[in-house]
Amino acid sequence: MKRLFDILLSSILLIIFALPMLFLALLIKLTSKGPVFYVSDRVGINNTIFKMYKFRTMRADTPAVATHLLKNPEQFLTPLGRFLRKTSLDELPQLFNILKGQMSFVGPRPALFNQDDLIALRTEKGIHKVLPGLTGWAQINGRDELPIPVKVKYDEYYLKNRSFLLDLKILWKTFFKVAKSEGVDH
Repeated sequence: MKRLFDILLSSILLIIFALPMLFLALLIKLTSKGPVFYVSDRVGINNTIFKMYKFRTMRADTPAVATHLLKNPEQFLTPLGRFLRKTSLDELPQLFNILKGQMSFVGPRPALFNQDDLIALRTEKGIHKVLPGLTGWAQINGRDELPIPVKVKYDEYYLKNRSFLLDLKILWKTFFKVAKSEGVDH
């Protein structure tokens, strides 16, 4: 049922957001050098690597590390970067990842391929057996503000309590978090 929900909702949202995504892609191309999309290697289900899509919010010459590890991440933002991140519009291309079955709407956020500490903790707790999500229990409980061990505790809670109703609750709360731009660092 969850996979069917993911396919239906991602298809509907891709149709609804096709023109706005095209407009954003054009704006990104016109305001900064480099590709429209940022494609990063992420850790998916069973610790397999997949390519996750986002609208590019950082300059093309930004080091490939988690934003919080940059000394001054603000210096790397594109002219639209802050807006795209605050509104989470940079995440829209992940609808393609959901449609392809690499992600779900709800699950632990996919780790960067080089976040060894996060990957190890998730593997230890069995969280790596869950399809990663566009949003998750950790995102509605702190998002970028959470230290890794706390994120993993939230991911473990989700693992042990997964249900369609919990997914709907997380999606509902995510909508309001995004609307308020809560928990976004940069």
